[in-house]
Amino acid sequence: MATAMSGIGKMVALKVYVLLFTAFFFSGLMQLSMAQDKPATTTRVVDAKAIDQAIAYLLMFAALFVTYFAH
Repeated sequence: MATAMSGIGKMVALKVYVLLFTAFFFSGLMQLSMAQDKPATTTRVVDAKAIDQAIAYLLMFAALFVTYFAH
């Protein structure tokens, strides 16, 4: 029984470390996006390819978390 409890404790600790790592990773990505200010332009250009890629990354990340927490 002691080994089962330590195994559960290790799994919980691993999940905490993974959550902290992803939080720091995404905070770093946010800092990169805010690092360079562009001068204001009169026309707004929407890059559809970049939006599609961002949605794809978010869906892959969501699938990764669902798969991780399901096991």
